[in-house]
Amino acid sequence: QVQPVESGGGPVEAGGSLRLSCEASGYPYSPDCMGWFRQAPGKEREGVGSITSAGLETYADSVKGRFTISKDNAKNTLYLHMSSLKSEDTAMYYCAVDPPGGLPNNNCKLAYLVEFGISGQGTQVTVSS
Repeated sequence: QVQPVESGGGPVEAGGSLRLSCEASGYPYSPDCMGWFRQAPGKEREGVGSITSAGLETYADSVKGRFTISKDNAKNTLYLHMSSLKSEDTAMYYCAVDPPGGLPNNNCKLAYLVEFGISGQGTQVTVSS
């Protein structure tokens, strides 16, 4: 199956900004739901945010007001704009796309995207305080 490709991670100082990109070209269908989740060492995966094909955005409370998701439909690229970064944002960040059959009940719920979405290899974000 086609996997999305994440990029843009790296080291950044606390309070700084970073933009992650996710190329999801080559899919035989137009995803109804795309988003990001992250995983820090020793911790469970955490949904960060999602966006539906209609443009409805959802964010985890931990990133609301600091992170924003956007899409470039022409390029089939998803972005995660991160600002006011904190040390606790340090994690591997993954892009996720809904599977061919869609998410349960076609609900672009973060938990569903984390559990059932097709993800890439991830890109590391390290925030130093």
